[in-house]
Amino acid sequence: MRFTPAARTTAATLSALAVLLAPTTAHASTPAQAVAPGDTVAMPVRDALQALPVQDENRTGYERTKFRHWIDADKDGCNTRQEVLKAEAVIAPQQSPGCALTGGEWYSPYDDKYFTDARALDIDHLVPLAEAWDSGASAWTAKEREAYANDLGDARALIAVSAASNRSKSDQDPSTWQPAAQGYRCQYATDWVADKTRWGLTIDPTEHAALSEALSRCPDQPITVTLAR
Repeated sequence: MRFTPAARTTAATLSALAVLLAPTTAHASTPAQAVAPGDTVAMPVRDALQALPVQDENRTGYERTKFRHWIDADKDGCNTRQEVLKAEAVIAPQQSPGCALTGGEWYSPYDDKYFTDARALDIDHLVPLAEAWDSGASAWTAKEREAYANDLGDARALIAVSAASNRSKSDQDPSTWQPAAQGYRCQYATDWVADKTRWGLTIDPTEHAALSEALSRCPDQPITVTLAR
């Protein structure tokens, strides 16, 4: 049987997770040998980082339009952007027909600022679309990329942040960009590893080094992840 690059990457990730999820190191909702997409796994974040395959990245062929967003997956009149804004509001906005949101308040953890105008916020893909493409999504189907771009199944995947901080970050990974709010940096690195684990993505050597260095200064926080692939 011949495997595509995406299948090989996913298989390698699941194999590494199965080893790390032995009873002496971590726990899973299913036995280690059954780790597969849809399973929930839990482990210390540094172990999760070591389970991610390290590979060089390739952006050949990337176009943002290959990740369709924002969609209204549940057909309730609110698209993914609006769903995140509603979920992350520290003061709930008023919702009028067409899912127009007015009022409300949001906190942007990247720069430790509060906002009362949703138009000042972007919905950031924690692991940017281009980074996901570089790390394995280039071999996914269009439907898989759409699911990634609109991932409401894990609160770490999409985050409401100030437009200024999101555009500063752009498509960079933790080796070249860190949140201005230093108190958020451990959470940022931890969530980055969780998101890449969820989607079976790889990391490149400089990204791995940057995350290892960052997490060495942070608590070895347990993460729980439901695998999307």
